[in-house]
Amino acid sequence: MTTHERVRQQLHALEALLREHQHWRMDEPQAHLFTSTQPFCMDTMEPVEWLQWVLIPRMHALIDNAQPLPEAFAIAPYYEMALEADHPQRDILLQALQELDALFTSDKA
Repeated sequence: MTTHERVRQQLHALEALLREHQHWRMDEPQAHLFTSTQPFCMDTMEPVEWLQWVLIPRMHALIDNAQPLPEAFAIAPYYEMALEADHPQRDILLQALQELDALFTSDKA
């Protein structure tokens, strides 16, 4: 399985996890929320919203268009800080994000 295929598989797993825990929204955020200049749109979106509306679609687009994937990729550290310690799915979300991050480092050395 190629890195692109493994990344797509992990993106699907992340989406399923968000859906399973009722973090998947059916109503798309207003366009101005996407114009943030802050990393992770932290001033306009909740962390799990950013995963749904920015990360997952952009990564699928890279894969669909056979574009190179990012070289330096690590989002789990941000989510370790962004998700409150008492967030009910914090641990399971962090695990899924760490698994995604690992796909970008496992072939390097």
